[in-house]
Amino acid sequence: MKTYLVGYMYSGKTTVGHQLAGLLGCPFIDLDRAIEQRFRTTIPILFSRYGEQAFRTIERQTLLDTATAEHAVISTGGGTPCFFDNMEWMNAHGCTVFLEAPLPLIIQRAENSKKQRPLLAQMQPHELAAHISNQLAQRLSFYRQARLRFPADADSVRPLADLIAREANHP
Repeated sequence: MKTYLVGYMYSGKTTVGHQLAGLLGCPFIDLDRAIEQRFRTTIPILFSRYGEQAFRTIERQTLLDTATAEHAVISTGGGTPCFFDNMEWMNAHGCTVFLEAPLPLIIQRAENSKKQRPLLAQMQPHELAAHISNQLAQRLSFYRQARLRFPADADSVRPLADLIAREANHP
């Protein structure tokens, strides 16, 4: 079975995904890393060179490529479920799990992150919270289409991975 982790950036999809894949003894696929490996460049460079629409098309194809994995935990990008029919496709091809991190935690992680995120790169600190709040509100309807939904906070990685493994009916 495939498990697709969805949620806003900084919600812990990669961290929880690694832990969950280890518990299940299956491969972990980070969709963003798969794109970077395939194109031998970074997501920010893809965004700046080709724009968001071209990136979303690349992201879609990389998502569709996960169909060949029999068992895997796949961490999607924050926008992945919100474009094309990606959320519907993931629901049809695996178990989708929404990691719902509280807004203040997402903002704190964004402010403290050293990793460049294309959609946040040029923002001043005072713009960041408003942007994240607005974008998260726009994306929630997609994330909430996931089959399972769990609160994701800073201290819950191992217990959360255990819970997802049980609730998703993994062997």
